[in-house]
Order: sequence, then structure tokens, then C-alpha cells
Amino acid sequence: MSIHVEISEEAKKKLIQQKRISTIISMATSVLVIVGVALILGIFLLPNLVKEASTIVTYKSAAIEETENVTEKVQNVIQRKPTAPSSATSKVITSSSPAATAIPTVDSFEDTQSVDFGDAMEFGTGWGEGTEFGTSGGGGATFFNQEVSAERIAYVIDYSASMHGERDSLMRAELTKSVQGLAPGSQFSLIFFSGPAWVAGDKVKVKRNEKDKDKGGAGGEAVVTTPSGRDYDWEGKTISEWAPKRSVEKADWIKYSAKSIKETLEVIQSTPLSYGTDWENPLKMAIALEPPPQIIFFMTDGLMSGRDMEKLTRDLGGDAKKRGITVNTVALMEPKAAVHMYDLAKRTNGVFTIVESGGVSREVTKVERDGTLKTK
Repeated sequence: MSIHVEISEEAKKKLIQQKRISTIISMATSVLVIVGVALILGIFLLPNLVKEASTIVTYKSAAIEETENVTEKVQNVIQRKPTAPSSATSKVITSSSPAATAIPTVDSFEDTQSVDFGDAMEFGTGWGEGTEFGTSGGGGATFFNQEVSAERIAYVIDYSASMHGERDSLMRAELTKSVQGLAPGSQFSLIFFSGPAWVAGDKVKVKRNEKDKDKGGAGGEAVVTTPSGRDYDWEGKTISEWAPKRSVEKADWIKYSAKSIKETLEVIQSTPLSYGTDWENPLKMAIALEPPPQIIFFMTDGLMSGRDMEKLTRDLGGDAKKRGITVNTVALMEPKAAVHMYDLAKRTNGVFTIVESGGVSREVTKVERDGTLKTK
């Protein structure tokens, strides 16, 4: 026997309403759970799922035409440019005097740089006893057929009045040729003299004493003015004995460049000859250069009368040798100066050359006591 309970209409409505509410709550809960799970999964998985596509870039080069390989030869010569000492500062040479002789045309000069040249602050250890410049040897230079290999070359050149005529022409031509032949990377210095001594490019005014003028004069006075306007005063007791009244001008090194060579050539041609002959002071200026020259080319046509020449050459030669300087001497058409110039050269392991009329030069190997010269 079964019992049936009849539910009222009001109860049915409430049941239906509760069922609807439960369904809505269940669906909302499910949605929230799904969204929550999706968010959690998104936080942990989304960075691994999203990847930036790589961009592939391709290049197409032009067809390379096959050519024969050419190796460029490196020139082992440089103009070293480290932190330079004050003594290596390039000295600007100027001159306003007109040239008496045409200046040879300088075709070209080049400043070539190389990392193979030495390893010091100054010119490096590449200067040795070899024949190549900048690797194991020095820069080549010639003067009246005297060939040398050196980094620093000083010229001490006679510009006295007795050099007029053929001697003057020979001197300027040979000095021009020698300076033109200097190698890139080298340094050079030019010191000229008559009674006073000066650096090439200075202006010189020499006043000869009227006393005993008919006998060749008895000295005089001179003023040497540098391009910067500084004056150096000189006084001559005799034609062959001059001394600075105060200080002596300091010579500097000139660095090789197209500009410095061009200016030097102009000065060589335009500097006038002047009175007096004393080559003690210019040689001292050259020996005192810093750093010292390796070679000094010293040329004169003059015999210094009234001086103790044995003592002079002994002292100059000793000073040069102490500084490791070789002095090559050239007597220009004046054999009377041969004994002392030969002595000066030999004391410094240098070479003595005598130049005859026409420019023929001969190396002197021995000077006899009677003045006879033995030459190669």
C-alpha cells in the first residue's frame, strides 16, 4: 500500500524557484572556476606559448670578379711623431733676401708613416748598422760624394765673402742636392757662418771695421736676428776671431717634410755671403744640438789665421767624440786648411774631402808634414 502526498501549488512554485536559483549559482560558480583556472594557466603558460617570429634577412652580393692579387710594398721609412722633445720642434725658415741662383725644382716629397720604426719616445731602436732606413739603418745622405747613413744630420756651411764666384755656386748646388736627398723621417739642422754664426733662416748684418781695411780688416760687428725677432750681437777682434757679446743662439732640429725642405732650399739660395771666417762657434753650436747629431757635414774654404789650430781641432774633435758625433770635413778649393780639417775628421772617425775647381772631389787619406795630400 503506497502513500501519495499531494504538494500544494505554492510549494511547487518555491521548489521551482529554488531549483532555478541553484542552477544559476552552479553555472556562475562553474564560470568563475573556469575563468580562474584559465587565468592561472595563462600566467604560467602564456610566455612560453608566445614567441616572436625571427626575421630572416638575406643579402645578395654582386659577383666578385677574379683579379690577380697585388701586394703593396710597405716603405720602411717614417716621420716619427711621438711626444716630441722641445729640441725636435720644427724650426720655420724664412728669408726675404732675393736669390742669386735659381732654385732647383723639387718634384715631390712624401711623409710616409710606419709602425715598424723603433719603439721609444724618440727615434726608436730601428736605427742600427744596416743599410735600410727605419728598419736597421739610417737615412742616406751625400755631400760632395761623402755618403752617410744617419737619422740626424747637421750642416755647418761657410757663407763668408771669400766664397764668391765658383765656390759659391758649387756650395749652394751641392747643399741643395744634399738636402733634397734626405730621407723621410730624418731630422736636419743648418748652421751658417762667416764671422758670426747663425741658424739658416736668420737675417745677418755684418759691419766690417774700417781699421786696417787695406790689409784685410781687423774684425767688426754683427747682429743676427731670428724669425721671431730676437737679436744676437757679435764682435770680431780679427777676421778669424769672433765671439758673441752675450749668449749664442741655440740651434734646433728641423723635421723632414715637404714644407720644411722647400723653405730650406729657398734659404740656401737666398742667404747672402758676409764678412769674416771663424768656424769655431758654428761647430760648437752643432755639437751642442739636442739630441746630438750623428753626422756633421762641415765645409769651408777658409784658413783661420792667427789662431791655435792644433788646440782648436783637438778641443772640437774631443767634444764631438764624447757625444758620439762624426764630423765629415770638406775643404772647398783651399788646400791650406787641409792639415787641420783632416785632423778634425780623423779625431771623430770622419772623412776629409778636398774639392777642386770644377767640383771634382777627392777623399784625403793622409796629409804629410809638408802639406802633401794623399788621396783615393
